[in-house]
Amino acid sequence: MSAAIPLRDDFDGPSLRALAKGSRDPVDVCRLLALAEIYDGGSRSEAARVGGVGLQSIRDWVLRFNAGVPAALIDAKTAGRKPKLAAAELEASVRVIEEGPLPAIHGVVRWRLVDLRQWVWEEFGIKTSVQSLSEQLRPLGYRKLSARPFGRFRRAEGSLYRPSVS
Repeated sequence: MSAAIPLRDDFDGPSLRALAKGSRDPVDVCRLLALAEIYDGGSRSEAARVGGVGLQSIRDWVLRFNAGVPAALIDAKTAGRKPKLAAAELEASVRVIEEGPLPAIHGVVRWRLVDLRQWVWEEFGIKTSVQSLSEQLRPLGYRKLSARPFGRFRRAEGSLYRPSVS
């Protein structure tokens, strides 16, 4: 069996515990506390027990920690899924919203998200949900305008509008 990989000497157990206390991600806290256990003289097996992982994971964490700073142990947040509408399609959608629908052509008197979703499908062949379309239009200043529901089971569909800047 080979010797354990030593930890960096510019940190110690209390400093890693302080970083763990300030973290909000439980996985990051486990990693930092496991390494703090090693700094305090505990075995790698004890560190694995504290972190809730195996010895191989502890070895990987030590290598990541030695290669960088404690931030190297923190998982990078992913950017998420790419929006379905590219810049050109989004620009065309905004132009259509600003011009307003033509009742004879579009079959509606004002744009609702469901109508705009149908227009996007007919125009670009892109299938999108009402929610993702709303999420892409919201940063551009468009909000869903909802009417008060009337009747017991009726649900009013919201129209798009841009609030006036005061």
